[in-house]
Amino acid sequence: MKDKNMQTQPTNHSIIIENRRSMTISGITDVDSFDEKAICLYTQLGELTIKGRELHIDSMSVETGDMVITGDIWSAVYGDRDKKAPVSALGRLFR
Repeated sequence: MKDKNMQTQPTNHSIIIENRRSMTISGITDVDSFDEKAICLYTQLGELTIKGRELHIDSMSVETGDMVITGDIWSAVYGDRDKKAPVSALGRLFR
């Protein structure tokens, strides 16, 4: 049952990849894990895993849900659209 006072957020999500060296992502709701080879996160439209080499999160905005990743980007793979991110402290900050 949904709370009547709960506002639904728009499902705006986009990815821009420049020369396989820089990726800008919007609509991020939570970051599950990250290291130099993989970044696993949740967007407003489901799970997203970015794989590569020497990956770095250069910037992340808690207010807007935007993130910039640099490194040698090999793939961006979506997971289950309906799977919701576990509620964590970081996830609560994105709301």
